[in-house]
Amino acid sequence: MTAVTSTGDRQFGRRRGVKRRRPRLALVVLLLGALYCLTPVAWVVLAASKTSRELFTTFSFAPGSGLIDNLIDLSTYGGGQFWKWGLNSLIYAGLGAVLSTLVAAMAGYALAKFRFRGRQVLFSAILAGVLVPGVVLAVPQYLLLAAVGLAGTHWSVLLPVIINPFGIFLCRVFAVASVPESTLEAARLDGAGELRIFVTIVLPMMIQGLVTVFLLQFVGIWNNFLLPFIMLSDQDKYPITLGLYTFLGKGAGDGDLYSLVITGSAVAVIPLIILLLVLQRFWRADLLAGGLKG
Repeated sequence: MTAVTSTGDRQFGRRRGVKRRRPRLALVVLLLGALYCLTPVAWVVLAASKTSRELFTTFSFAPGSGLIDNLIDLSTYGGGQFWKWGLNSLIYAGLGAVLSTLVAAMAGYALAKFRFRGRQVLFSAILAGVLVPGVVLAVPQYLLLAAVGLAGTHWSVLLPVIINPFGIFLCRVFAVASVPESTLEAARLDGAGELRIFVTIVLPMMIQGLVTVFLLQFVGIWNNFLLPFIMLSDQDKYPITLGLYTFLGKGAGDGDLYSLVITGSAVAVIPLIILLLVLQRFWRADLLAGGLKG
């Protein structure tokens, strides 16, 4: 009896040891992933503090002494052109993400809660659209917008990003999970129209999911380079990504511009960080709701 007990204790101890090692291994993997993602960000922040001379003569992760001068030069170069590009990026990303999220919410809700002929075929086509890379669509989109005279305008960057297949797919998933059929039927019995139901009932219920779609789309548009590069020719309409690319191209003949490119890259990350900090509370609420449901 004692031998059996000892064997069982050893087996239990081994299982317990394996369970302890797994969280440690997961923690190590997460730390390595965080280090891999944050190292380039740390380099950009530190490099933004260096003068052009320090950028090429000092250790990569050593801080410099030219941050204030770099910010002043960035703000004054070309009559403050960098901030014009920043405003353009806010317009493209902000307005584009809002419109894209609204369209995705309407389409996802319709696909989740309405029964109509061809619904499954339409949803399959949207799933296929998720798999199509944006680089394949950029040139056809340019030709279509050029045919109607919109190429080179702000609309040439905004219109292609309004339809987001991945956002529609996510909104359909969120609508299925968070909008009960009984609530919709009760609202219809009370005489509410479909538009009122969508605005006053469906959107509040899907808010956590819509925040996710909005943030993904905002970041995607903010970092988009190929679409503005193809659509725009006027530098005053450039977003930050394309504007910094022009700085980089001029840097081959003027080494001082490299510091401006790096400083501009560091500044361009700030709105994304602020947006993430502001919207993260919605994700926490969604996680808590999911935990309570589970």
